[in-house]
Amino acid sequence: MRVLVVEDEPVLAAFIADGLGRQAMAVDIAPDGLVAVEKLAVDEYDVVVLDRDLPGKHGDDVCRELAAEGLRVRILMLTAMGDVRDRVAGLRLGADDYLAKPFDFDELVARVDALGRRTGPATPPVLRHGDLVLDIGLRQVMQSGRHVSLSRKEFGVLHALMAAGGAVVSAEELLSGVWDENADPFTNAVRITMSRLRSKLDDPQVIETVAGVGYRLRGAGS
Repeated sequence: MRVLVVEDEPVLAAFIADGLGRQAMAVDIAPDGLVAVEKLAVDEYDVVVLDRDLPGKHGDDVCRELAAEGLRVRILMLTAMGDVRDRVAGLRLGADDYLAKPFDFDELVARVDALGRRTGPATPPVLRHGDLVLDIGLRQVMQSGRHVSLSRKEFGVLHALMAAGGAVVSAEELLSGVWDENADPFTNAVRITMSRLRSKLDDPQVIETVAGVGYRLRGAGS
């Protein structure tokens, strides 16, 4: 899942980005509304965590523009203004959800997860493929009843493949959805991560390489 955190307080922005990153999300940061609009015009995000009171371009204006453009991105408005009227106003601007500061981080993660599942075809919270079970909420993978310890990137790659339901996922799509904007498009990160992921599975061949196209799970959707 690709997330853009729009927050002008550097410490809070870094805290949110680091925490979401530990949940196997690819996270970029925009320090104000103008930078957020620029990033959204270039990259495709699943969720925007949007502070309301922003310099450059107010969060309300960013939210209003995104809603008017009809982008697939979901908006979680995160702000210190938390009474009922503020929440209603934020939702009417086009936000999909609203969370007041101070917030519980587990709740933030759960809300971002829920919004991310709404950006495309519905994805169940627990994905299964043969004896592989991936629990999105717990960030846990089981195979034949044993826990498979994966890094954040390995988890993100497996999640993308299982969510694709047998469709081929290109290296470019994996790089965009699992890494962040700082990833080198010419890097071997996807290939290296795929190799490490395969080595941790009982059957490495469950992940097929489709030459010149990408990767898919063998037998998925059949």
